[in-house]
Amino acid sequence: MPNPNSSPPPRVLRVAVPTPLRRLFDYRPGRDTPPCGWQPGIRVHIPFGRRQVVGVVVACADRSELPLEQLKPVTRCLDSEPLPEDWLWLCSFTARYYQHSLGDTLHQALPVLLRQGRPLAGRVRERWQALAKPDEDDPRLKRAPRQAELLAMLRQHPHGLPTQAVLAQGYSREQLLALVEKRLVERSETPLAAAEPAAEKLLAEPALPLNREQAEALGVLHERLDAFHPCLLHGVTGSGKTEVYLQLIEAVVAKGRQALLLVPEIGLTPQTLARFRSRFRVPVVALHSGLTDNERLDAWEAVASGRAPIVIGTRSAIFTPLARPGAIIVDEEHDGSFKQHEGLRYHARDLAVVRAQHHGIPLLLGSATPSLESLYHAGRGNYRHLRLTRRASRHAPARLELLDLRGRPRQGGLIPPAIEAIRETLEAGHQVLVFINRRGFAPTLACHACGWLADCDSCDARMTLHRQPPMLACHHCDKRRPVPDACPSCGSADLRPLGSGTERTEETLGALFPKVAVHRIDRDSTRRKDALEQTLAQVRRGEPCLLVGTQMLAKGHHLPHVTLVVVVNADAGLYASDFRALEHSAQLLVQVAGRAGRAAHPGRVLVQTLHTDDPHLRLLAEHGYDALAEQLLAERRAAALPPYRFFALLRLESPREETASALGREAATMLRGWMHEHAPDVNCLGPVPAPMERRQNRYHVQLLLSGSRRSQLHAACARLTAWLERSPEARRVRWSLDVDPQALG
Repeated sequence: MPNPNSSPPPRVLRVAVPTPLRRLFDYRPGRDTPPCGWQPGIRVHIPFGRRQVVGVVVACADRSELPLEQLKPVTRCLDSEPLPEDWLWLCSFTARYYQHSLGDTLHQALPVLLRQGRPLAGRVRERWQALAKPDEDDPRLKRAPRQAELLAMLRQHPHGLPTQAVLAQGYSREQLLALVEKRLVERSETPLAAAEPAAEKLLAEPALPLNREQAEALGVLHERLDAFHPCLLHGVTGSGKTEVYLQLIEAVVAKGRQALLLVPEIGLTPQTLARFRSRFRVPVVALHSGLTDNERLDAWEAVASGRAPIVIGTRSAIFTPLARPGAIIVDEEHDGSFKQHEGLRYHARDLAVVRAQHHGIPLLLGSATPSLESLYHAGRGNYRHLRLTRRASRHAPARLELLDLRGRPRQGGLIPPAIEAIRETLEAGHQVLVFINRRGFAPTLACHACGWLADCDSCDARMTLHRQPPMLACHHCDKRRPVPDACPSCGSADLRPLGSGTERTEETLGALFPKVAVHRIDRDSTRRKDALEQTLAQVRRGEPCLLVGTQMLAKGHHLPHVTLVVVVNADAGLYASDFRALEHSAQLLVQVAGRAGRAAHPGRVLVQTLHTDDPHLRLLAEHGYDALAEQLLAERRAAALPPYRFFALLRLESPREETASALGREAATMLRGWMHEHAPDVNCLGPVPAPMERRQNRYHVQLLLSGSRRSQLHAACARLTAWLERSPEARRVRWSLDVDPQALG
């Protein structure tokens, strides 16, 4: 019954609808009213055009720009309580900062089942337990022999049985409910996710002893557990950053709060989960793209309700509501996987900073190769800079040894000195990691007679040759076609693979070392669920073997028996057109080098390159990542590039090149005229063709905005998006705005 003293219900509900339009839509309340009253965060079923969609109430009002009688009523209210307030705040901030539709932002931040209108409730496990032993002549069971048998079976299990176990014995749910009605059986429900209560004893196994640097870093974090305290944990590979995370989380959970740990890749989640679950007695839940829709909703609800004190997830887990936020940790904070490159183009690391500040809780960013943005903030004092310089193995991180590729014969991309080093390492009983960041057998197929190359028909790219199964595949548009028997241009049968990919290197190593197991780890070989974890489990047994892989192997995996790393070609990423290419390539080289020598034996890293005299590469090899990062920051400052300036990138694409270019020119003209008066600090560059102009049979054009003040840049972005939404020409072009882009391609 409504409270007579409560305020009158609103006449207008402002609803965020999952649409690209950057506006709210007004509706009248429907017949049903949520028990908590209308307020922001309530999900509703609403008519939108010719379909019914799920929207989220963002505001309540008494007036609308349209007459009230013209507003459509809400079809149905979906929630008895609003979605968490902090979640709504984060989504609203994200939509504003990344210049995205609020309705689409809310839609993307919700689990799929909540987008479809399911109640915010995780699945439960029913349990049935016998309450009392009935008399042999109990009249309630005289005419129900099967119920009597069922009751006798339940009495053999003092802690009860789940529904599935009872049904498997041939009994029915109706028989169970009949016994409940007779007060002979009790029915209980426990959530499937994080069902265990918080344990009195928090740790299942003792924490590891810390060295002096780890203890000092943890001491700094403990100083301010109740305040926003951003820290950069800058530790060499194998220095024990994860143990610092574990002990920080222990302190947070001991105070009755929750901790969120973000990891860059789904491949890291199983090993991280296993380590955390073996350490803690309290529930640890995972959130990543490998979960089913039901599993994701179960985990989301367990965290939102506060039953799960520890949350480990990939990028999208930043949108998980925390009932009692206590700390946020971002592992491998430099990793590009934290940036979403389609749709809502957010960066989970940057949102972690904003969210920790909003909650007033500690933030820990960890990496052996921090991003230049994080080093910039640490240098300015915005982040506390904590360093770990010693490895747990007591061996110093392996230095990069540069091997000159020029004029040397190659087998599967490997030159003789690298092959000999591999042979010596295997004979010593150790393991070798061969890193080649290109999957497939070869980058392309060529005709030796006329020079024909296997180009993609839809992209400005070559098709990659695969042997397992045999095909040509474009890794940009996923187009595939059979390997030709003869050259399509001249008819010659002399077709040869150019360059090496993981498949070719795997084949070569298998022929060179036939008695040694070769494990290939790339996106193609790990498509099957748990394939990566099963392969790594075999590797961790310690027998001599060869690992051939892409950057999937460079991220956080502990491979204690690997003592040699060979980088087949370091030049692929060093000389790309993007200004971040050198930073990202250096991070990748250092991360993959960090897989060597993590246990009892020292490691060695061989880097094959055509440019042994490159000054940046030599600086990295001789003085390490920190020295290179310092030089790159100086170069960025001189060139007015991020982090010293802020970027936003407008991308336009169309089947017709002139259509995208014309809209880009029109947008640039409008924007330059507006910026002259309102945002003189912002520059507009372009339009220019994208580095890969044609992709998926569409032409790509881009416009770059840059400014030294975020406020002016965001004002220009808001002006640009508003103009594009009104422009008739923009309806013929697919466009997107990327604030703080991580790649200009």
